[in-house]
Amino acid sequence: MEYQAQLIDQRRAKIRRLRELGVEPYPYRFDPTHTSAEILADADRYSEQPVRLAGRLMSIRSKGKSSFAHMQDGEGRIQIYVRKDTVGDGAYEAWNLLDIGDIVGVEGPVFRTHTGEITVQVQKLAILSKSIRPLPVVKEQIVDGERRVYDDIRENTELRYRHRSIDLIVNPDVRQVFRSRANILKAIRRVLDERGFIEVETPALQRVYGGASARPFKTHHNALDLDLYLKISPELYLKRLIVGGLDRVYDLSKNFRNEGIDRAHNPEFTMLEAYQAYADFTDMMDLTEALFAESCLAVRDTLKISFQGREVDLTPPWERLPMAEAIEKYAGVNVEALSDAELRALVAERDPDLPPEMPRGLLINELFEQRAEERVTGPAFVMHHPQETTPLCKAARGRPGYIERFEPYVLGWEIGNAYSELNDPVRQRELLEAQAAGREVDGEIPPVDEDFLRAIEIGMPPTGGLGIGIDRMVMVLTDQPSIRDVIAFPTLRPLEANATTEP
Repeated sequence: MEYQAQLIDQRRAKIRRLRELGVEPYPYRFDPTHTSAEILADADRYSEQPVRLAGRLMSIRSKGKSSFAHMQDGEGRIQIYVRKDTVGDGAYEAWNLLDIGDIVGVEGPVFRTHTGEITVQVQKLAILSKSIRPLPVVKEQIVDGERRVYDDIRENTELRYRHRSIDLIVNPDVRQVFRSRANILKAIRRVLDERGFIEVETPALQRVYGGASARPFKTHHNALDLDLYLKISPELYLKRLIVGGLDRVYDLSKNFRNEGIDRAHNPEFTMLEAYQAYADFTDMMDLTEALFAESCLAVRDTLKISFQGREVDLTPPWERLPMAEAIEKYAGVNVEALSDAELRALVAERDPDLPPEMPRGLLINELFEQRAEERVTGPAFVMHHPQETTPLCKAARGRPGYIERFEPYVLGWEIGNAYSELNDPVRQRELLEAQAAGREVDGEIPPVDEDFLRAIEIGMPPTGGLGIGIDRMVMVLTDQPSIRDVIAFPTLRPLEANATTEP
C-alpha cells in the first residue's frame, strides 16, 4: 500500500508538471474517426490518410527520442509510434510524463513496422485523461501466435468483481461477455416483438409481492407511511394486463429475492416473463426454442455450443420429458410404483431433515432435484410437474395429480419456467388461500393478492406464460462458470475493516 501511495503521489506531480507546460490533462472532448478494429482489418487503406484514435495506454517502450506504445480502445488494441521530431519538443515532453493507464488521442497515418505490425505514426498527440491510480502489472506472452495474458487480477475473482473497471481494462474477453449479453437481450426483444408481443413495465415497489415463492426485500415509503416490497416476479401484474386486453406482453427487467448467493444465484437478477393469451404451455415451448436459438446465433453463429467443457446442440425441437419419466430415466426409480412412505424414505436418504408433512407431489419434485436434475443434458423441457409445486398452473390433461408446467434444461441447468396459466378464478382463490395458510411455516410463501384475484374474476383468457432467467441464459451461451461473471456489478459481502482488494 505504501508503494502504491508513492506511485499516486508521482502521478499527481506529473499532472502539475503538465499544467506548467500548458497542457490540460482533462480536456472536454476529442473526435475519433476510426477504431483499432477498423484499422487492423484494412490497414493498407489508411496508409496515406491520417486516422484519429482515442484509447488507453497499455504499454510504453521509450528509447531516446522515439517511443512505441500499445493503445486500447473499445474494439481492441493497436500499436502507436511517437517521435520527438514529428510531434514537437513540447508534445514529446508531455508524452514522457505519461504512464500506462493514461488515455490519449492520436492522429497520423498507418504503416507496418519491419516485423509487420500495423502501427499508427503519431503526428498529433492529445492527452485526454491522466490516470492517478496505477493498473495492475500485466505480463504478456505470444505463444504459437496467440497473445496470452498473465496478471494478478485474472485469477483473483473477488478482486475482479469488486473492481469491474480494472477487470474490463485488463481482460478484453470480459468486455466481450457483456457485449454478448447486450446482443442476447436485443435478440430476445426482436423475437418477441416480431411475434406481436409488447414490452411493458411492472412496479418494482409492490404493496403485495407474489408470482413466486421467495423471501422479498422490504422497504418503507415515508410519505404514505406504507411498507413496500421489491418485486420477486412481475407475473401477477402481467396477468392483469392480459385481463385488460393486451394479449401478448412481456417484462424484461430486474427482480429481487432475499436469498442466498452462489454460482447460480444473485439477489438482484434479470428475468424475462412473457404471457400470450389463447395459448398454452406447448406454445411456450416453441417460443423458448426460438428465444434460445436466435440468442445463441446472435453471439455464437452456431447452435452447437460448449458450456464448461460439455457439448450441447440447441437446434429445435427439444426433448419433451415428463418429470416422472425423467426420474425413471436418470435415477432408475418408478415413482408411480412407490407408496407415500417408500417415496418419503427414498427422499430422506439424502435429506434427513425432510419436513414430516411434505405432500407426495413435493416429494416427487425433491426426488427429481436430488437424483435426476443435474443429469438432464438436454436441451429438454422437463414437464408435467406435480400439482403441489405451484398454485398458478392448470391441471395436466390426462395426467391426474400433475400440471401443465415445464422447466427448460440445458446441461443440468434449469433456466426457465412456464405454465398453462390457471384462469379459473374460484379455483385460483382456493389454491392461493390454501398456499398462504402455510406462511407461518414457510417464509417464502407469498400472501394472497386480492387485487390480482379481483382482476381474474373479471375474466382472463386461456394463457401461456413463460419465465427465463436471463443471467443463467447468458452464462450458458457465453460459457461462463458463475452468475457473477455475467452481471457487471454482482452483490458482494462488505469487506472487513482491515481487508483490501487493491490490485
